[in-house]
Amino acid sequence: MIEVLVVDDDARVARVNAAYVEKVPGFRVAGTAHDAAGALRQVDELPRLDLVLLDQRLPDGTGLAVVREMRRRGHQTDVIMVTAAREVSTVQAALRHGVLQYLVKPFAFTGLRTRLEAYAELRRTLDGGGEAEQAQVDRMFGALSAPPEPLLPKGHSPRTAGLVRRALMDAEGSLSAREVAGRTGVSRQTAQRYLKLMERTGRVRLTLRYGDAGRPEHRYVWAARV
Repeated sequence: MIEVLVVDDDARVARVNAAYVEKVPGFRVAGTAHDAAGALRQVDELPRLDLVLLDQRLPDGTGLAVVREMRRRGHQTDVIMVTAAREVSTVQAALRHGVLQYLVKPFAFTGLRTRLEAYAELRRTLDGGGEAEQAQVDRMFGALSAPPEPLLPKGHSPRTAGLVRRALMDAEGSLSAREVAGRTGVSRQTAQRYLKLMERTGRVRLTLRYGDAGRPEHRYVWAARV
């Protein structure tokens, strides 16, 4: 089992991320923390730790400061940043500190799962030891590359998909197709078509709201918010 420490300043988000980790075969949550001090304490105290899912914005510091202190203390635990911080300077600093991957919030379960599965494959390759040919080296360095966006079916526009995605990601809660249409400027029918596609691919979760009478209203929420 790959032992994982989940670090996020929001306890609810930490629970969601931990639940995501536990759903991936071969991974187990060794602990959670909500600040830099707690993260470093667990890195020091856990009997075994393979991977840290690390938020950048913590109440008593930054995730990158945690990485620097981990290395200063001699911990070589792998790190994947899981954060809403989008500044290019932060991403660049993460690369320079040896962070393996940078996953921007919000994200769906599939976004984290593919990275964890790629990390597990990388570990299996590295654990084999010995010498590597160039092709194998290339696979190692490319193992944690972000997966491509799913191809849209014929008749679907990447621009419209982006508008619908952004409307859901920016929403405080769930939205109906009519509300998505109002936020994006597309027709209700178009919004419904893209929402159904995103639901089928696991990026959007469908919920039903029952009123006093009639059919329930279909409402959609970005999967990472569930």
